[in-house]
Amino acid sequence: MRDINSLNKVILIGRLGQNPELRYLPQTDRAVARFTLATNERYFKLNTNESETRTEWHRIVVWGKLAEFCEKYLTQGKQIYLEGKLRTRSWQDKEGNKRYTTEIEARNIIFLGKREEIPEEEPYSESPQPDIPAEGSSESKEESEEEDEVPF
Repeated sequence: MRDINSLNKVILIGRLGQNPELRYLPQTDRAVARFTLATNERYFKLNTNESETRTEWHRIVVWGKLAEFCEKYLTQGKQIYLEGKLRTRSWQDKEGNKRYTTEIEARNIIFLGKREEIPEEEPYSESPQPDIPAEGSSESKEESEEEDEVPF
């Protein structure tokens, strides 16, 4: 349960630094993908009248069906919009030292960039799908057919 007075949310727009690496956890057979994302920041130096670009690299981790989606459709250099949250994890290295890393756990990914770079599949989100009314619901069959024909 989330504390009402706190929020852990990350929004990034950037380009993939590498193709996602997909693995399956041996105990649960759950998919996990990892890749890096580069974001650029341009700033202006007043003393030299020049602008410089600074690139920040982010470690991204994705779980489940979204991980499989990333492995299938994302490639190095693709521009994406990503929503997620920060996660810090720890482990012991071979010498017994405790190590830490902070990653972004992605929850939603949307393709950006030129139309020819974007696959025809819809963007994938781990958000639950809206409920579809059951056959015996109060909505008539004719109403649902009319809604399907709306040209959006």
